[in-house]
Amino acid sequence: MASDENQLGTYLKDRRAKLDPAAFGFPPERRRTAGLRREEVAQRANISPTWYTWLEQGRGGGPSSDVLDRIARALMLTEVEREHLFLLGLGRPPEARYHRDEGVTPRLQRVLDALEPTPALLRTATWDVVAWNRGASVLFDYASLPPEQRNILRFIFLDPRGRAVQYDWESVARVVVSAFRVDAARAGAAAEIKPLVDELCQLSADFAQMWRDNDVRATHGEAVKHIRHPLLGPIAFEYSAFAVDGRPDLSLVIYNPATAADVAKITSLIGPAAAG
Repeated sequence: MASDENQLGTYLKDRRAKLDPAAFGFPPERRRTAGLRREEVAQRANISPTWYTWLEQGRGGGPSSDVLDRIARALMLTEVEREHLFLLGLGRPPEARYHRDEGVTPRLQRVLDALEPTPALLRTATWDVVAWNRGASVLFDYASLPPEQRNILRFIFLDPRGRAVQYDWESVARVVVSAFRVDAARAGAAAEIKPLVDELCQLSADFAQMWRDNDVRATHGEAVKHIRHPLLGPIAFEYSAFAVDGRPDLSLVIYNPATAADVAKITSLIGPAAAG
């Protein structure tokens, strides 16, 4: 079938057929088919009408990422639709463009709360902590910090508590810096992290050195992590990070207590009602 042989062309035809010409300032004249004409899409994308026609017909070779970006804007594609366009046209997703949505929905907060007593939080690609449950507040008291200071790197490098809770602060700090670098690059957030990186380089010689080392690694793994809590003493947990569906700017981070005794310690501070 033609749609199987030229999926890109079929998708482009379908998208432009769903657009209202009048909404884009084109004459509301009688049209043989619904939607925008090929030349109108080409005009909006600032590309040759002939080249756009060839794309829909599966001729002329593969498009560049720049051309696909222009077409995505011309067709008013959503981020999901834009990604699908790139997968069809280039066989890969587009380069990441970081966009931070404001706020955390009540639904996401309820997810965090449902995980209690297991500590859990939501962080951005720039590692700002934007929501947490009561279990997380036991481990890291983000609520006591001003919103602009609720950042994992700030806590590790600038807050004395960030050093005090770690048994091997340097190893943990190196993992955090390298994983942060990976997350920011993957999210296309190089420009967004620059002010934070510049500030940390000025205020922390340790961070400046680790940042210059250019190490990259993931924070995932099966190893149990240990902290030294000021009230509860030693606590062991397994760390996991997950993507949040529909929110590419967020990650869900879970600190799963390693033993029943660790669960009991956290529950002792947040109360038994939260554990149910």
